[in-house]
Amino acid sequence: MKTILDQCQWPNLAAKYDSALRSAVGFIAENLEPVGIIASGTILRGNPDPASDLDIYVIHRVAKRQRMQKFFAGVPAEIFINPPEKIERYFVEEQESGRPLTAHMLATGFVVLSLDPVVETLREKAKTCLTQPPTTPPQLIEMARYSAAATLEDAIDLKERDPAAAHMLASVCIVRMLHHVFRKAKVFLPRDKDLIEAIRARDPELASWAVSFYETADLKDRLELAGRIADKTIGVRGFYEWTSEPAE
Repeated sequence: MKTILDQCQWPNLAAKYDSALRSAVGFIAENLEPVGIIASGTILRGNPDPASDLDIYVIHRVAKRQRMQKFFAGVPAEIFINPPEKIERYFVEEQESGRPLTAHMLATGFVVLSLDPVVETLREKAKTCLTQPPTTPPQLIEMARYSAAATLEDAIDLKERDPAAAHMLASVCIVRMLHHVFRKAKVFLPRDKDLIEAIRARDPELASWAVSFYETADLKDRLELAGRIADKTIGVRGFYEWTSEPAE
């Protein structure tokens, strides 16, 4: 009788990553009841950074979800364990948030194990999700825009009284402003580590301001750049009037 490991397919990886993935799948086979295992992430895409981890998605039929963070052969791994019903809910929730992480992992990852037709069904649904725009409600987009503007205003208010807090809040609001560029365009948010490059592809000038913001330690310069970025992204620098829709 074939074991789970006998039914696995393996991607072509460098020796240390191959050993880590095989160890991780062995651990999963011993401790869970997987019907599908999908490996994804920068290691699988062939462009890992020194601290990159393996992203491993486990599909099982148990009505429980779980996440594990473990080292295998010295390589960190994030293991996401979910039943099909929860995965389908993630598709909907993440489409609304603008970050289709689950869909991306399932659609672009390498299928190590597939013991149930549901694995391919979920992968096809994931691919469809990635071809559709985000479903983020306009009200949530406006709320995030307001949050960025209000945070910038707070940073400016604190520049004399609490410079450290002003630095912190200014950094927070820049990320929110850059996210607004993608929300307004109705496209998915890039990963945080790719945010500056994604902005550069759309607006090199805006990206140069963001880089300058993060590279300078001078609070006055940072706040001047933050205001410039606000004007170009959210179009406002502080409190403004808006009203949400009534909700039960």
